[in-house]
Amino acid sequence: MNHASRAEHLVGVVLLVTAATTYSTAGLFTKGVEAGSWEVIFWRGVFAAAFTTLWTMKRRALRANFIGIGASGWAVAIVGALGTAAFIPAFKLTSIANVALIYATSPLIAASLAWIIIGEKASTKTVAGCVGALLGVGIIVSGSLGTVSLLGDFLALSMTGAMASIMVIYRKWPKTPGAGPAALQSILLLPFAAMFDDPFDTAPEEIFILAAFGLIFAIASVALAEGAKRLPSGQTALLSSLETPLAPVFAFFLFSEVPEIATVLGGSVVLFAVLFSIRKGT
Repeated sequence: MNHASRAEHLVGVVLLVTAATTYSTAGLFTKGVEAGSWEVIFWRGVFAAAFTTLWTMKRRALRANFIGIGASGWAVAIVGALGTAAFIPAFKLTSIANVALIYATSPLIAASLAWIIIGEKASTKTVAGCVGALLGVGIIVSGSLGTVSLLGDFLALSMTGAMASIMVIYRKWPKTPGAGPAALQSILLLPFAAMFDDPFDTAPEEIFILAAFGLIFAIASVALAEGAKRLPSGQTALLSSLETPLAPVFAFFLFSEVPEIATVLGGSVVLFAVLFSIRKGT
C-alpha cells in the first residue's frame, strides 16, 4: 500500500469511526422523547435534510449532490429511507443494546453482498473479524432470549440489511455523492410520517431535541458515505459495528439501562474483532 493509499485508508477509518460514534446516539434521542416513531422520523428528517442541504450549499456542491446523483444515488436514498423507517421504530420496541448488537451482523451481510454483487473478496482479517463479530452477537443474544420484542428485532435486522446494502453501493459506485442521497432519504419519508401521525402535535421542547438528532444524523450519514468509498465493504461494516459496544454504554449513563453480563462480554468481543480487522499486517 503506497503513501496515498494509506492516507485514504486512514481518512476512511476516521470517517467511519465518526459515523459509528454518532449513529450510536440514535437510541438516546429516540427513547429520550415521548414522540411516536413517525413523529421522530418526521422532525429528524426535516432537520437532517435542512442541515445536509445547507452543508452542500456552503461547499457549492448542490448540483452535484442532488441533480447529478444518478441511479446509484437514488438507490441509496430509497434503501436508506426503508432502513430509517425500520430503524426508529426498532428502538421503541426493543432495547438500545439489542438494536446495536443486531447491527453488528452488518459485516457478514455487507461482505456477502459485496462478494455476490461486485465480486469483492474479503481479506482473511475481514473474514476473521466477521466471525468474531457474529460470535459477539451470539453471546449477547444468549443473554437476551425471551426478553425482547420479536418485531423490534426484525426491524433492527431490516435496518442492518439496508445499511449493508448502502455500503456496497458506495463501494461499487464511489462517485455517488454522500450528502444528496442522505438528505433525500429523509425527504422521502416526510409525507408518510405526516400521513401516519400528526408531527405538528409534538411538544416544542422535543422538536428542539429532534433538531439535534437531525444534525447528528446528517453528520453520520455523510461520514458513512465518504468513508465507505475508501474501504472494502466488509471492513466498512466492521468499523460501523463499533456502534454495538458504544450504544449500551451511552444508554447506561443517560437512562441507567444496565446491560446484561452477556451484553458486556459480547460487546467486548465485537470491539476486539473490529480492532483486529483494521490492524496493519496480514
